[in-house]
Amino acid sequence: MLKRALRLVLSIVMLMAGLAAGSLATAGTAHADGCYTWNRTLSQGASGADVTQLQIRLSGYPGYGAVLAVDGQFGPATTAALKRFQSAYGLAADGVAGPNTFSKLYALQDDDCTPVHFDYSELNRCNSTWSGGAVSAATAKANALRTMWKLEALRHALGDQPIRVTSGFRSQSCNSAVGGASNSRHLYGDAADLGAGSHSLCTLAKQARNHGFNGILGPGYPGHNDHTHVDHRGSRFWSASTCGI
Repeated sequence: MLKRALRLVLSIVMLMAGLAAGSLATAGTAHADGCYTWNRTLSQGASGADVTQLQIRLSGYPGYGAVLAVDGQFGPATTAALKRFQSAYGLAADGVAGPNTFSKLYALQDDDCTPVHFDYSELNRCNSTWSGGAVSAATAKANALRTMWKLEALRHALGDQPIRVTSGFRSQSCNSAVGGASNSRHLYGDAADLGAGSHSLCTLAKQARNHGFNGILGPGYPGHNDHTHVDHRGSRFWSASTCGI
């Protein structure tokens, strides 16, 4: 709690500095975030690793039925996603990532780059190494990070009420133990099963359509009446007939 409190104070200081300098001012290097620090303003046409880092955090804002590419290229889709993010948090929706945007992102992330309301332990109750799945451990963990940022966007859109993750990454052995499909997206680390709690399963399934999930399975789909499954598979497959999806 102290870590987040200190980050909040620092974010407020950064926000005030950004307001004074204007949204087009460069981010500078004064702020050293525990996870990642942006050192320049980003806008359409930019490219590089800092754009990739931004896109990961904007993964949950691609718009209805879309998925934001994480490719390090700041194109129209990234601009649109950034505007949605800015609007969602009451920032000037100008599609330019400057001090105000970065301050909000710093406030939303922990030192391991996970969003403040989710962590790796929630997305992996199988093992501590992220190994044994359908992809390398590094890829599985990276996929889980993108999933968490999508879930953070989903959580915010639903009034910042808790979202309960019941299953995430699975190794082949963990997947077999729970009777998972042989081609389950859980093996790739990019899937999460969500349980009912603050929101109904149908509410989760419906809202997930706006936050970058190509795969959405919920009530009405075989084996999914007690949870809503989301993932970012290569092509869209949504099925939750009880929810009208």
